[in-house]
Amino acid sequence: MSKIGLIIGREYFTRVKKKSFLITTILVPLVIMGFYAIIVAVAMKGNSSDSKQRIGIIDEAGIFSDTAIKNIDTAKYKIVTGETEETFVKKYKDQGLFGFLYIPKFNLNKPDGIVMHSQSSVGLSRTMAIESMVSKAVFLKRLQILGIDPEKYKDIDATVSVQSTIDTKDGSKKSIAGLAYIVSFACGILIYMMMIIYGTQVMRGVTEEKTNRIAEVVVSSVKPFELMMGKIVGIGLVGLTQFAIWIILVGILQSLLPLFMPDMMQQMGGDGATAVKSGIMAQVSEGLSTLPLLKIGFLFIFYFIFGYLTYASLFAAVGSVVSEDQQEAQQLVFPILMPIILGFVIMTRAIDAPDSSMAVFGSLFPLTSPVVMMGRVTYAIPIWQIAVSAILLIGTFLLLTWLTAKIYRTGILMYGKKPSWKEMMKWAFRKQ
Repeated sequence: MSKIGLIIGREYFTRVKKKSFLITTILVPLVIMGFYAIIVAVAMKGNSSDSKQRIGIIDEAGIFSDTAIKNIDTAKYKIVTGETEETFVKKYKDQGLFGFLYIPKFNLNKPDGIVMHSQSSVGLSRTMAIESMVSKAVFLKRLQILGIDPEKYKDIDATVSVQSTIDTKDGSKKSIAGLAYIVSFACGILIYMMMIIYGTQVMRGVTEEKTNRIAEVVVSSVKPFELMMGKIVGIGLVGLTQFAIWIILVGILQSLLPLFMPDMMQQMGGDGATAVKSGIMAQVSEGLSTLPLLKIGFLFIFYFIFGYLTYASLFAAVGSVVSEDQQEAQQLVFPILMPIILGFVIMTRAIDAPDSSMAVFGSLFPLTSPVVMMGRVTYAIPIWQIAVSAILLIGTFLLLTWLTAKIYRTGILMYGKKPSWKEMMKWAFRKQ
């Protein structure tokens, strides 16, 4: 164990002291928050510019007369009278309008022929808003023709929302629809990405040492299995360290964002917006309290560690048999990536149907369980399924580590020959 510990320390400290590690660890949260700030700023600027782009309406069909006129936001739209489509095309730009909506006379049962004239392409959100406004005006006009008072219709019209409530031993608690989906998907995508990213790092690390002939010197002092395990665990600790730093830095930057962008945050946080935001945050907080956060955290750590160790051993075996030829490495890595990708596909289904046969199978099958189980982690999973899944995953990790260690032992010292999966299997099951 002392030799494995030395290798772990070497792999860990060698990587965390690299400039690339420090730059990546600090740069990623900055890039994430930078994109976040840019998206918010662009969205706000877009909304602001949209409000200044006023649109005229030539309503020959008369759908915006009487009560329907109330649907018009006069800051964004202007009713134009005494003009036709042909005459107004040449005038609307001079009047400071971005465009105008021409509504010809049509049959209310089949409204068509409506045209939007503009100086440039109209955005999707603005187009949808215009279509919604016109559709509502046509609907109200139909009510008038049928002799139904639109105001009375509003009184009898109902929009019903269903509040989800989870009954616990401490009493009933409100939950937010979609919150469990977000948590499950976030956990699943993190494990999916980290297994691929850090598993690939293990493969590259092994390949570099083999190519530079460093492995020949190292294996003269330690066993190939000790070298493989030390490298896998060391790089895994690097990943956990980087992940923890990212979480801390993103949290710090999130709290400091109002200091760097006070004007934007003030604009976002008006009195009404603040009240809405406070209400949403209170609901989210209450919704999170209904989730088994302790179980989620424990299972996330467990499945990340053993999922990573399982796949890292496979990546290490591939790294030990390839040279600098990246195409050769990709061909051998593809069969390893297939179960991970399959697990991600099943996870997207498991989030919506956590008790389906596919979800249960995916969470029990060791090569997909690290990702699929995260899709079910926010739901009530039977204890026996968690226990069986954990036992199978640990057993698979031990079996694959034992087999890949044999491949590693032979492949790390082999040069010039490109082995196939068939040959690698022979190395794995050969008696030594």
